[in-house]
Amino acid sequence: MRFDDAGLVSCAGLVPVLRLAEDIGLGGLIEQRVDLGIPVGANTDAKALSVVAGMVAGADSIEDLDVIRHGGMRRLFTGLRAPSTCGSWLRGFTHGHVRQLTSAASEALIRLAGRVPSLLAGVEQLAFIDIDSKIKETYGHGKQGSGFAYNGIRGLNHLIATLSSPVCAPVILTARLRGGNADSRRGAASMITEAIGLARRSGATGTLVVRADSAFCTGPIITAIRRTGASFSVTAQKNAAVMATINAIGDDDWGQVAYRHPIPDPRPVSGSRTRRSPKQSTPRSPMPPPTRARSPPRG
Repeated sequence: MRFDDAGLVSCAGLVPVLRLAEDIGLGGLIEQRVDLGIPVGANTDAKALSVVAGMVAGADSIEDLDVIRHGGMRRLFTGLRAPSTCGSWLRGFTHGHVRQLTSAASEALIRLAGRVPSLLAGVEQLAFIDIDSKIKETYGHGKQGSGFAYNGIRGLNHLIATLSSPVCAPVILTARLRGGNADSRRGAASMITEAIGLARRSGATGTLVVRADSAFCTGPIITAIRRTGASFSVTAQKNAAVMATINAIGDDDWGQVAYRHPIPDPRPVSGSRTRRSPKQSTPRSPMPPPTRARSPPRG
């Protein structure tokens, strides 16, 4: 269905979204911080907000950005750009320009957290940063950066860090797009450092816990987390060195971990036991000395 009547719109919900973007000065931030240095880089604010509006309306390709130009949309918004114009702008980005856009997005999140207190409610007391990578399948051998990942799928690999609390949903702090055959850990240490800094500036001034799976259990990553003063809950890799260390721990060194919500498996499990290691195993990447930490319940 196409809304071609000048008095009809199908995405009226964009009005409060773009009003909020206007309130925090998103367009101005991007205009100030992103400079492509080429003709298609002009009017960066309008092109960026056109892309944002299209994504909010459901567009997942450049062609789909036409969703913001139907019917009476021009009566609601000014400065809307055509998909071809936005596409030329996006293709002008280099890695350096992506970092400029990341800087603008970081400041936008800080402003948004101040404008909408419920967005990051509770992070001032206890906050979680979760980091993980994911493969996005692509099609065609000419797709720049695509490659075969560990699961045999040809695609691109993106790394994302989110911020949440026990009472608020996850919010994306930062993200990076990498080649499809990238190792999960590539660039993770610097990205975690960046994410923790942004979380602190966004109001996460209390206890901050970084959570990740075993792919991120490496010396550089744990060192990066500890250097910022944050805690961590990272799944240890199950290798010979780790198992030997666990098996050497005495039964008296077990501690109780209580779960907030029982786990039906098949009968309710309300807690488990963990052991504190008197020594540190030696994984592939040198790990820092052990540190005391509490594993907070996941809610």
